[in-house]
Order: sequence, then C-alpha cells, then structure tokens
Amino acid sequence: MLNNKKEEVYEIGTFSKKVGLSIDTLRYYEKEKLIIPKRNEINRRVYDDKDVHWIEFIKRLKQTGMPIKKMKDYAVLRYQGEHTVAARFDLLNTQHELLIQRREEINQNLDFLMDKMTIYQQMIDDEKRNR
Repeated sequence: MLNNKKEEVYEIGTFSKKVGLSIDTLRYYEKEKLIIPKRNEINRRVYDDKDVHWIEFIKRLKQTGMPIKKMKDYAVLRYQGEHTVAARFDLLNTQHELLIQRREEINQNLDFLMDKMTIYQQMIDDEKRNR
C-alpha cells in the first residue's frame, strides 16, 4: 500500500515556533551553512520534518558544547551524503571523548566541593555542641 500522506512544509515563522529557535537564529544557521532550506515557487524558505529533526540534532550538538566550526564541518559532511558517515562518526567520537573528559573534571570539582562542605559541616556541628 502506498503512503499518500503529503509531507508537511513549514515557512520560516511556523518552523521557528516548531523548533523553538528565533527566525534570526535560523537565518544565522543558514548563513553558516548548518541548514540549507529549500525554496518555494516564490523563493521563500521552506522546511520539512527532516529539517525539524536536523535542527533538533544541531541543538543537541550545541548542548554537548561542540564548537560551531565542528558543527559546520558535520553539516557539510551530512549534506554530502552517506559516504561521509565515517567522518561524521569521527567528529561525534571526538566530542564524546571531550564530554567524558569534562565529566571527569566535573566529578573532581564535585568531590572537592563536597570535601570542603564536609569540613564546614563538622565545624558547624562542633560549634553547636559546644554551646
């Protein structure tokens, strides 16, 4: 059975609301070649559900702390096609390793703070007992 469902297309205002990014941000992403929207018959930007998923992916990359240059590198590879999967994997793997390193640093900082807080809590408890 054929799927006759017509793909939904969004103009920039609707798309902006759908993905939770400002129109200015979307235009910036376009300028930086992170996203390349299609154009309709009157040359207006149009987006589809694949673009929604792509923007959600970009937002996640941003949350990982990936620099915009690396996101641009990834986007270029993505738009080149599936033969770039290994290179995209390498970019994600590098970011993964950086996140693991950051997590270790955060854990060390948490341990440091907890040690100091434990000392202070003991001092507070000692002061209460000596009253």
